[in-house]
Amino acid sequence: MTDISTLLATATTDLEWQGEFYRDLHSHPELSMQEQRTAAQIKTKLADFNCDVVDNIGGYGIIAIFRNGEGPTAVMRADFDALPVEEATGVEFASVAEGITPQGIRTKLMHACGHDMHTTALLGACAILDDHREHWRGTFVALFQPSEENGAGALAMVNDGLAHLMPQPDVVFGQHIGPGAAGTVMSMSGPALAAADTIRIRIFGRSSHGSMPHLSIDPTFVAAMVVVRLQGIVGREVPPSEFAVVTVGTLSSGNSNNTIPATADLVLNCRTYSDEVKHHLYQAIERVVRAECAASGCLQDPIFEYTDHAPLTDNSPEVFAKVRPQFDAVFGADSLDGSPWTASEDFSQVPRAFGAPYLYWMVGATPRPQWEAAVAANRVVEDIPSNHMSTFLPDFTPTVTAATRAACTAVLSYLAR
Repeated sequence: MTDISTLLATATTDLEWQGEFYRDLHSHPELSMQEQRTAAQIKTKLADFNCDVVDNIGGYGIIAIFRNGEGPTAVMRADFDALPVEEATGVEFASVAEGITPQGIRTKLMHACGHDMHTTALLGACAILDDHREHWRGTFVALFQPSEENGAGALAMVNDGLAHLMPQPDVVFGQHIGPGAAGTVMSMSGPALAAADTIRIRIFGRSSHGSMPHLSIDPTFVAAMVVVRLQGIVGREVPPSEFAVVTVGTLSSGNSNNTIPATADLVLNCRTYSDEVKHHLYQAIERVVRAECAASGCLQDPIFEYTDHAPLTDNSPEVFAKVRPQFDAVFGADSLDGSPWTASEDFSQVPRAFGAPYLYWMVGATPRPQWEAAVAANRVVEDIPSNHMSTFLPDFTPTVTAATRAACTAVLSYLAR
């Protein structure tokens, strides 16, 4: 089998273009389902390689299929949408772009989650694998996914016939940059990202003048009691060894100071690392809400709407066992044990659609002196910009190098001759 660490250490592929490509994407962020320019830039770069390109899948989704004889099929995915965040990094290529949200609101835009880096790294992996076909065989699929930030892009690609547009994968890979010493690769078996859902709840009361509360059924009071009771679910119904979060993101009711409204609305964000815990959590939430409504005499049952679903990202042990030794060989002391991230995303929709095993890992993006100083002072939370912050910006060279090599390493773990 090809020695992957030696191949990557000696590969002569020209990757100088990555810097300019990354800065271009960073300067021109686009919101979910609006990534027309970004997709065009990706396709322009893919034209440099010997691959078959299929585009406009589930919106602006793209796959590039690199065929190289008989063998397994490995998929590597990168997302490429941006966020409604005003950039505050101060770099010369900082975004000044604006966009319109689905709600019609004009907003500043920024690649505040690192998707520009993911895309640049995957294209770099395409370049290396295309250049060194003598070292691998099978099929490599580079999957560029739009619309991750709203949790819709992966499933949109699946629902748009992805399974008929590419070979059945034997394995699927994904990665994400984030806080950590730049150039480190953090991998783990089992849960890597939390499952998440948004739960919208409408409580129905009875409206009345504020001076006559006895004639009302006050939905604001009911909602307030629900907020208090929800906090007891995690503390008293979820085992201490398990993980769950119930966050009340919004509570809205009423329009004037002297009117008790007829309805109140709650929006919850819930996260777990276990489908069993998730099912219990959601049953408990509905039980608490219905009970509080009954206790206050509400005349209509509450309405529950589940949206913004992100499935659990649960790394396959057999894939981790195959790839992690290669990470160790390539990155040495910079191959680290990862820990589950409480963030969520839709990556696993792709391997789930194919019934394929998968691995998802993190790549550190924080300048090392900054990271080491924060760790030494126990001030990581206070001093280190994280994803979705206006000051989040990866240390380019070590981060893009590690992310590019990590993508190649994972794919070659299955395709190397």
